[in-house]
Amino acid sequence: MINKIQSIIEHYEELGRQLTDPAVITNKDRLKEVAREHRRLEPIVFLGKEYISLYKQIEDDKQILVGGDEELKEIAKDELVELEAALVQKENELKVLMLPEDPNDSRNTIVEIRAGTGGEEAALFAADLFRMYTRFAERSHWQYNVMAVNETGIGGYKEIVFAVEGEGAYGKLKYESGVHRVQRVPKTEAGGRVHTSAATVAVLPEAEEADVEVKDVDLKIDTFRASGAGGQHVNKTESAIRITHLPTGLVVTCQDEKSQHKNRAAAMKVLRSRLLALEQERIARERAQVRKSLVSTGDRSAKIRTYNFPQGRLTDHRINYTSYQLDAILDGDLNELIERLRLADQQAKLMAE
Repeated sequence: MINKIQSIIEHYEELGRQLTDPAVITNKDRLKEVAREHRRLEPIVFLGKEYISLYKQIEDDKQILVGGDEELKEIAKDELVELEAALVQKENELKVLMLPEDPNDSRNTIVEIRAGTGGEEAALFAADLFRMYTRFAERSHWQYNVMAVNETGIGGYKEIVFAVEGEGAYGKLKYESGVHRVQRVPKTEAGGRVHTSAATVAVLPEAEEADVEVKDVDLKIDTFRASGAGGQHVNKTESAIRITHLPTGLVVTCQDEKSQHKNRAAAMKVLRSRLLALEQERIARERAQVRKSLVSTGDRSAKIRTYNFPQGRLTDHRINYTSYQLDAILDGDLNELIERLRLADQQAKLMAE
């Protein structure tokens, strides 16, 4: 462990030198990459130096134990018990920090929300989830942009797809993939009975062009007139785009922008991200990593969470976490929940090593 920590400290210091190198400073992409890695290693280095200091103190006390001073030996014995316990704790903390990070965590993300069982009430719940995530984005100082939407007549969404741009957006939102269930009295219910509805959420790392090769020959592109609210422009020009990826059968539709060119660019961004997700799932299956994670892998068939309005309760079934701050969470206060999911994920990975 000591050698590994020393190596990380040396790498961290080298990155610090690079941050003052004019050749790096003038290269924006390189500067961003170096700064991100330097920032990622900082807590490891801080904790690693504490670990080394404890290790040296333990070695010093062990030297005292082989000496002839009986009084110092007694003091050293008492110190060793505390120091060795502290060393084990620091080592466990370091193991968590040194887990290989998901290379996609720092990426922007695309979030897809679709109404599931429950009809109009499920569509209204999808709208509530959209508001929850956009409020969380605002709290995190991220930007978001709606890419495709299929609205219902009373303010719900059959489907809404939006991009979120910001540092670590995918790394935090990735735990939201799965089936979200709501229990409440619908606005359309006259008898006051509680109904159960659901919506699915898919969180995808935004793909760069270099990540996924998409050949023009594999695409079928259709244009059509947009529908829904939009003033005089709607239904007068064929600005909406539907792209079908023939090898996989994936279909992406985008009509939110008035420009056909912008709709095509947005649809291609969604398509690349979906293709990247498919490729990552294929690789994961081939590796056959058989481990039962406390955190959902993003399988949309997995019921991950229940929002119970009559009791003001939220339950995340993956980690058996319950909160009675439902209103605050629906207003975007997701940090505590996401942190608990992240810690559970880390513990599962440590157990699998």
